[in-house]
Amino acid sequence: MSAAPSAFSAVSSTLNTWLLRPWAKPLLWLVCALPMAALIAAGFAGQLGANPTDKFIKETGEWALRWLWLTLAITPLRELASLPGLLRHRRALGVTAFAYALVHFLSYAWFDQGWVVDDIVADVFKRNFILVGMLALLVMLPLALTSFNAAIRAIGGRRWQALHKLAYAVALLGLLHFYWKKSAKNDLTEVAVYAAILAVLLGWRVIRKGGVLAMLRVR
Repeated sequence: MSAAPSAFSAVSSTLNTWLLRPWAKPLLWLVCALPMAALIAAGFAGQLGANPTDKFIKETGEWALRWLWLTLAITPLRELASLPGLLRHRRALGVTAFAYALVHFLSYAWFDQGWVVDDIVADVFKRNFILVGMLALLVMLPLALTSFNAAIRAIGGRRWQALHKLAYAVALLGLLHFYWKKSAKNDLTEVAVYAAILAVLLGWRVIRKGGVLAMLRVR
């Protein structure tokens, strides 16, 4: 009867050891860079389809969501799988989500709007999904800028935790941005998948903490 828990404990212990190795973070950064490198390589090779710039903008945006969802998955995975070492890598995933979101915006500003600021501003206020996407990126900015140890020491642990609760708002804004973009083409299958995963990630927190307000409270 104790064989299965013992095996699980042994696997968790081994994984935690690996997660704390000096090479774990550089390896994670390499893995995080691979989708971007693949997209750029595919672009130069002419393998992004009939509309490569549109494909690049779309893919960088979706990868931003994937990395953000993975960031939010760290806490439940840490507890459910007994992997405290995962926490060491959460900020790297969050910064990666921001980097992909920033490239998503910059590629839109370049390929779609030609760096014309007036056109970008007009488009932001003309199309709701772009406005929501911009809000998500702006909320992500202070989170990315404070995702290092010196920032935590400077603003204090409790303030840092309160600030980074905004990640939940970013996720909801990102999902709304994705929904409005896809709804224009009546293509909501992917949106439903992302929404279901986010519902699980946030729902677990609500249940675990005892309510939405408790989830948002800094302890």
